[in-house]
This record gives sequence, C-alpha cells and structure tokens, in this order.
Amino acid sequence: MNLPSVHLMTDGRLSPDLPARLSAALRGAPPGAVAVHLREKELGGAALLALARALLPVCRARGALLLVNDRLDVALAAGAGGLHLPAAALPPAEARRLLGPAAALGVSCHSAAEVARARDGGASYATFSPIWDTPSKRAYGAPVGLEALRGAAGLGLPLVALGGVTPANAGQAFAAGAAGVAVLRAWLVGPEPAAVVAALLAAARSG
Repeated sequence: MNLPSVHLMTDGRLSPDLPARLSAALRGAPPGAVAVHLREKELGGAALLALARALLPVCRARGALLLVNDRLDVALAAGAGGLHLPAAALPPAEARRLLGPAAALGVSCHSAAEVARARDGGASYATFSPIWDTPSKRAYGAPVGLEALRGAAGLGLPLVALGGVTPANAGQAFAAGAAGVAVLRAWLVGPEPAAVVAALLAAARSG
C-alpha cells in the first residue's frame, strides 16, 4: 500500500464535533496523503460504529484513509479502510486473515523486535513510539528517540513516528526514516487544523 504521510489520531474529548473538525483539517490536503485513526477508547461498540460512519464520508470526500483502532468488528461493519492494532491485541496475522489482503493493517510498536514481528505477521505498517516526550506516554517509559526510529526503519516495514510530533520537529522524523508521522493534539487543538496538516505534509516532502 502507499502509506499516507500524515496520520491524524482522534480524541473526542478535545474536539466534540469530530466530523466538522476533520473536514476542516483535510481542506486542501491531496488525496491519499492523510490517514485518520478513529481512536476512542471510552466509546462502546455501537457509539464507535456510529462515529466511524459519520467520519467515513468526510474521509472519502477528501481521499483520506479511515482506520479504526483496536476494534476489528467496528472496522468491518463500518467499511473502514483498515485496522490499527495495539501492541498486545489480536495477532496481526489473524486480523489480516479476516480483513483480507487489500485492507491497511497497522500495529503499535515500541522496539525493533516488535516491528519485526509486525512485519512478519502481515502488517502494512507500524507506529513507532514515543519518539519524543509526551504526557500521554510517560507511564510507558522514556522516549525511544530518533536513533531507535532510524534503526527500526531499516527492517523494511513502513513506520509512522508517534509521540511528541509537531510541525516543528516532524522533518526530523522523516529524515530518520519514518514513512509518516502521527499527531493528536496538534490538529485537534487550535484554530487552524488545515495549516497543521499542510505543515506536516511540507515536512514529509522536505524530509
């Protein structure tokens, strides 16, 4: 698959009208450049499915890829473009069998060994985190850093840098071998989400 270079993680606590926020963020982004991760751990299955179905037409209108995090059943029911698995979730080989060969399948990874397992299990890509310090990841240990990203990127599986990524440092992640970068707060907080996406896409081009 051609992996989008910008990955937008959702958090409905930061933006109560996610479809409107997403529509604004994707304004001007070229088709295929952005993936949207529906990542709402507090929602039950029915509410998550309803939100996926609300986001999907926005994604399709802008040529963005919608990925559901963790919930294979919701991804299949919504007709999403793929699934992203937490590190300790369903093995990627089992998810791949159910999703079929064409769907995007990602896995959260925090070491080169986890990246190798994701690759061998049939993942399309992996997130690699945390690259930089970020409050949401401090409970899981110190940041892995750019050198670890550089080494893991040599394993042949496209990596999305996650954790503390901003438009200001995204270029460093791309220079270290990342195929994409993921942000959460950067696009959900502030008046110009489209400007954030544009800056990240510019970093991808220069990196």
